[in-house]
Amino acid sequence: MDKLIITVALVGAETSRKDNPNLPLTPREIADEAIHCAEKGASIIHLHVRDKEGNATQSKSIFKETMDLIKKDSNVIIQTSTGGASWMTAEERLQPVELRPEMATLTTGTVNFGEEIFSNSMSNIETFAQAMVEQGVKPEIEVFEVGMVNNALQLVKKGILQLPLHFDFVMGVPGGITGEPRNLLHLVESLPPGCTWTVAGIGRSELPLATMGIVMGGHVRVGFEDNVYYTKGVLADSNAQLVERVVRIAGELGREIATPDQAREILGLHGRSRAV
Repeated sequence: MDKLIITVALVGAETSRKDNPNLPLTPREIADEAIHCAEKGASIIHLHVRDKEGNATQSKSIFKETMDLIKKDSNVIIQTSTGGASWMTAEERLQPVELRPEMATLTTGTVNFGEEIFSNSMSNIETFAQAMVEQGVKPEIEVFEVGMVNNALQLVKKGILQLPLHFDFVMGVPGGITGEPRNLLHLVESLPPGCTWTVAGIGRSELPLATMGIVMGGHVRVGFEDNVYYTKGVLADSNAQLVERVVRIAGELGREIATPDQAREILGLHGRSRAV
């Protein structure tokens, strides 16, 4: 079994300080939180950024500023979001890929997202995938429904992407696949041999699905984008607190934690550009 890769989704596009007053918002705050999480055991930072008003943005310049601050003091893998927010255009969402991060998310389908619709046409999915290939960025296939696995495999059939792929199962979003154990089993069993996967449980699904991911040999994502609580009704102090809990549980279950370089080896990232 591979060592455990912990991804931390620090900010997201929807979470606000009304949800948790400890949410980092500025490039400096996000970078400091990323560095702290890496020190506690995270090897991938799933990166969203905010503008000066605290709103979600895909601004290339704000991503660059934040990435530069992280890289100055940490070897952690930076994975930029191309999901952005549901109201953004495809062109807006794709901007961070131009910075050539090591990884970026690639959502391979459309899904209801609470009261909104997160739209991803096959044409846009192919455009995003091609851009990542051209920039030397490894996609993380972001899956909100099981049909999105098949859509990703269609990209392989068309020769745009190559196996093995790395998947992130986002489970528990209102409108998407629910965070039940049987659904995680079904998603994992839907993957071709050799593919790797991470599970991101939303809200109260975060901890049980993280534990399943540890036991099943997958990898784990936590963070304020997905869940702002430590226990029922008790807000988490920081993203790092959520990372520390996964590290502790993994230790109890005998699963070692991957360093960023070990995660690069597991995911086939060596040799990719980390320039901004």
